[in-house]
Amino acid sequence: MSFELRDHTADVAVAATASDLDGVFAAVADGLTAAMCDEIPDVGDRFSLTKRAESREALLFDYLDRLIYERDVRGVLPADNAARVTDRGPDAGDERWLVEASARGVPLSAVEAREVKAVTYSEMDLSETDEGWRAYVVFDV
Repeated sequence: MSFELRDHTADVAVAATASDLDGVFAAVADGLTAAMCDEIPDVGDRFSLTKRAESREALLFDYLDRLIYERDVRGVLPADNAARVTDRGPDAGDERWLVEASARGVPLSAVEAREVKAVTYSEMDLSETDEGWRAYVVFDV
């Protein structure tokens, strides 16, 4: 699993790849962390979160939005992200897709963090390839 930060006009974009959907969600989240901070100290406690959505793309958006929310509310930078994505089937309706995730919450007081305001749907791509999964997400800075 890997990610790359890319300049995007006044925003920042994360391009990520992984062998599976779980890995690409975690890689985009790690890219979000890298967009906010260059050096991440090895401190902080893990926290968990769960999100549900009607599509994979909406789930990725909601997951990343929740990480930004956790940063703002908990005062932590979410690092070392892990995600497990589940398709609960069409009978689950608007909650078909589920992500159960965790991150290490690095206290913002321990880092020099840049502000990422929000995740956007602008140019968002989440697709399966012959090698696994890729994602492209633009963040408003």
